[in-house]
Amino acid sequence: MRDIAEVLEALKAEPYTEKEVCAPHSGVITFTDIAEGAKVHGFTGMWKEIPGTHIATITREKNPRKVLANERGVMQKVYRELDGTFVESGTPLGVIRHYLTRQEVVSRLLKESLYAFCAPERAKYYFTPDIDTKVKMLGCRTVTIHDGMELFIVSRMKREVPLCYSGPTGIIYDVYFDQQKNVDAGAPLIVVCPPDQQSAVEDVVARVQSEWVEGE
Repeated sequence: MRDIAEVLEALKAEPYTEKEVCAPHSGVITFTDIAEGAKVHGFTGMWKEIPGTHIATITREKNPRKVLANERGVMQKVYRELDGTFVESGTPLGVIRHYLTRQEVVSRLLKESLYAFCAPERAKYYFTPDIDTKVKMLGCRTVTIHDGMELFIVSRMKREVPLCYSGPTGIIYDVYFDQQKNVDAGAPLIVVCPPDQQSAVEDVVARVQSEWVEGE
């Protein structure tokens, strides 16, 4: 865990992430007129039914397929030297710089400055019934947990087994899993805040919500 103010300063210095756009399979690449510095968007809509910006077309055995932006942001690089050439699957075609939103900044602050309890395996996760009732009725920050406490039910391959929490005593500050979806191994399920740090964390989060200027 890191000091939350230190994490915030690091995010202010580099308020973005960069993600490569890669060839989905082998084939011949033909770029659109997309230029470095152009704004792009990823899949949008309630069901992600609206496609992202068309960056290139890859053709294999006379079958063309659009290569679309996978994130909202700015085209930082376009590897136009690949235009008209045959590339292998996974070849980087460009880089999108995505500027962090307030929600993303808060999420990163919490995950890096608080204790994250992560999924030990890919599966669906549920709170135990008593914890689930408290979270739904009163909110997760009313629940204090401690090392060895039975906290989750793990559902995988038609089997359900209990999972005990391991980590410092504190409140469940935020929840990152959806009971209807599988969680990848190593992904955070919850973040836990020691009681004596809650006020400081809430102050920094409030600053982000009121002061953070979102980029492109």
